[in-house]
Amino acid sequence: MHKKSLAKSFKRRLRKYRNRLATRFFDTRYGRELLVSAIGPRVTSMTVDCGDHIMSFSPSDYIGRKVFRKGHFERDHVDRLLAVLSERGLLRDGTVLLELGGNIGTQTVYFALSGAFGRIVTVEPDPRNFPMLVTNIEQNGLGDRVSAVHCAAGDREGDLEFFLHRNNRGKSSAIQQSARDQRITVPVRRVPAILESAGADAADVGLVWMDIEGYEPFACRSMETLLAQGVPLYIEYTPAFYGQEQAAEFVRFLGGYYDDCLAFVEDRRQAMKVAELPVEGDQFDVLFLPRA
Repeated sequence: MHKKSLAKSFKRRLRKYRNRLATRFFDTRYGRELLVSAIGPRVTSMTVDCGDHIMSFSPSDYIGRKVFRKGHFERDHVDRLLAVLSERGLLRDGTVLLELGGNIGTQTVYFALSGAFGRIVTVEPDPRNFPMLVTNIEQNGLGDRVSAVHCAAGDREGDLEFFLHRNNRGKSSAIQQSARDQRITVPVRRVPAILESAGADAADVGLVWMDIEGYEPFACRSMETLLAQGVPLYIEYTPAFYGQEQAAEFVRFLGGYYDDCLAFVEDRRQAMKVAELPVEGDQFDVLFLPRA
């Protein structure tokens, strides 16, 4: 009996030691990457404590895995943009942020936590992302400041053919990128109708943040009122999606409302004339600045 008790005690101590080591390992970035990569398809959602907020996501999705590994998804891009807007005196108290391409609400939450805007209207068409977006708004106590609208933003009202990216829900788009993309139909609305449905006035919009995977030219054509007001516009600019001819037309269109912009390429920030934006090449972020 004594030997059996010693053996049980040893096994208990061994398990505790093993569990402590495993906990320390899986709390490292490499350990978290290994853990989330090994989660099977039966786990459809996870929720993690990210410090000043909590975030729910799908562990099979690119953005969710990044949140799990790093504790955020490109939060530094939000911080960088807010710093630039503040430096240039372009942040006004109580304005509305219009976010086109809310995904699961990562940037939505970061913007809300910054306190830079009185209200946020976030728009997301992907039916897999939208319930998670609403969950992340509500579980962070942001429902009184954030309105979520389930549609695509475009230059017409009706339905839109939409393609669900299999491995990265942030890449779902009105533009098919792979033969493996699932084709569905989503509602599409013009920006004025989106704002009206959320009870927001176009005159109160202080920033448009847009990441809609190549559909930016169509959405911009429905927000000419905002562009004419000189609202700062931040987009993921992707000439490869548009094609050279449409990219050139998009640049001409934007040049009717903005003269200057800032291009963000990796960690560099470059001042440019809108007319000088390339019509070929890889994607990068651009902030279009109101005219003086």
